Amino acid sequence: MKFSCDGLELSEAIQVVSRAISSKTTSAILEGIKLVAEKDKLILTATDLEMSVEKTIRAEVSSIGETVVPGRLFGEYIRKLTNEQISCELNEKNQLNISYADSQGCIQCMDVIEFPTIKEVEKNDYFEILKSDFKTLINNVNYAVSLDESRPVLKGILLEASKEKNIIKAVAVDGCRLSLANKKLNMSTNDFKIIVPGKNLTDIVKMMDGDDAVKVYVHSNNIMVDLGDTIVINRLIDGQFINYKQIIPHDFATSVTINKEQLENAIERASVLSRIDKNNLVKFEIKEKNLTLTSNSEIGNTKENITVGLKGNDLTISFNSKYFTDCLRVVDNSYVKLNMNSAIQPCVITPCDSDEFTFLILPIKAH
Repeated sequence: MKFSCDGLELSEAIQVVSRAISSKTTSAILEGIKLVAEKDKLILTATDLEMSVEKTIRAEVSSIGETVVPGRLFGEYIRKLTNEQISCELNEKNQLNISYADSQGCIQCMDVIEFPTIKEVEKNDYFEILKSDFKTLINNVNYAVSLDESRPVLKGILLEASKEKNIIKAVAVDGCRLSLANKKLNMSTNDFKIIVPGKNLTDIVKMMDGDDAVKVYVHSNNIMVDLGDTIVINRLIDGQFINYKQIIPHDFATSVTINKEQLENAIERASVLSRIDKNNLVKFEIKEKNLTLTSNSEIGNTKENITVGLKGNDLTISFNSKYFTDCLRVVDNSYVKLNMNSAIQPCVITPCDSDEFTFLILPIKAH
């Protein structure tokens, strides 16, 4: 195998596929990046057996072939050569000789036969969505994905696509909060209800550039996202997701309309003290047309007052401030509604002029 390519293109390709390099593995081959030189291109592939990323770049290929390089070592080495034209040649000792300018290096490669075979995903069933909408969809829910290893289903994001309505919903739940977002689809060949690992979906949308449409193929227990010169295949999570529709109440005794930016800033200031006690607790006192936010710690306290619109009953309720700021950070609307029933029942947050986002937070019992 012998090829030459641009150092910057190679370095950027390594960064892309490195998202699939396993960080916790006893198998050295899963720490590698497979290089395949053929015709006028170089194909880089990495996998952790759950997620596989393949990236294709331009290359001048003198001799076709393939090998597996240590991923992180190769990436660090090439990162120093982004301004160079790089030539690589595999020798008889399975070493990759790297030449650039008047210098050269050598990296011992691994046995390509040991590298896992990446299963192909059929392109019969898929949904199509604008990249910008898919990014927004995932970013609006991914912070509510659970980190609890004992409940693997909740480490995923539920995607529900409707062929008839051309709508996709994304749902994440971590036991204390729920986030639900929806976006329009360009089209869907079928109805889909799949659970995708949240971390991997976040990585996938980070790879998306531009505002054109992307197809997400669904087959068996995998999805495939084709981004042109980058292909991502991800294994789905087996299991039954929580029936989120039963969790979200629809009738409320108290409904507050409030400026999103004012609320976000007030919570940020109030939570400075609450973080000192490591409980992030902020109390909401809703009375007539006023919301008072208070937080207390051993070294001080703070009180914030905001004018609001109120329908229904006065209410005093406490929350983990981080859950509120996580939610408000992704809301683009100027005003939001806080819908509640009692101090021990969840708060449902929605934008005032949009139905694309619903966030639910369980309250904290204040002592």
